[in-house]
Amino acid sequence: MRAMILAAGRGQRMGELTDKVPKPLLKVGQHFLIEYALFSLVKIGIKDVVINICYRGEQIKKALEDGSRYGIKIYYSEEESALETGGGILQALPLLGADPFIVLSCDVITDYPLQLLPQQPQGLAHLVMVDNPPYHRGGDFGLIENKLYLAEEPRLTFGNIGVYRPELFVNCKPGRFPLSDVLKPAIQQGQITGEYFQGAWHNLGSAGDLHKAFTQLFS
Repeated sequence: MRAMILAAGRGQRMGELTDKVPKPLLKVGQHFLIEYALFSLVKIGIKDVVINICYRGEQIKKALEDGSRYGIKIYYSEEESALETGGGILQALPLLGADPFIVLSCDVITDYPLQLLPQQPQGLAHLVMVDNPPYHRGGDFGLIENKLYLAEEPRLTFGNIGVYRPELFVNCKPGRFPLSDVLKPAIQQGQITGEYFQGAWHNLGSAGDLHKAFTQLFS
């Protein structure tokens, strides 16, 4: 099974912290932010990881190199301009292969046990859902008996942890588009499963989030 880490974004909400350094290379404790995702994948035996890069991508390649010091092989999917999550995954499909694959965000630190993810999801994807954070009170999707719905309650927030079949993207055209463009039709068709995770989950979107996560993780 292969995995992908999303790392192409500009990280504008980080302010001046990302003026010269890409968001994935911001430090949280002793490690780069992106390394927490790498460590979690290494822990479950993933050997091949695709990382999409755009903003200051050369710095990321220089920092992580080919992945050998982590015991993995890193493949880079280079984007001329950021393609958003959907477009970024679509471009990376040739590197991800024909089997289901894991996708993580570089800006999420969590203790979710990745070994619980299904290697063969029942439908086209399986998403990990979390409680709605203060900045997203309305949530993303409803979750009932491990199946996702567009409107049903309770609505939860997608935790940016998931397993996807390449077939989810079969009708997509190359270019920039959000992941919701493929998820919503598939959810309407009953093709997306999910689970509710209540453990530690930090989405580091701003400098304040970075400070908060550091305090909670290392104080």
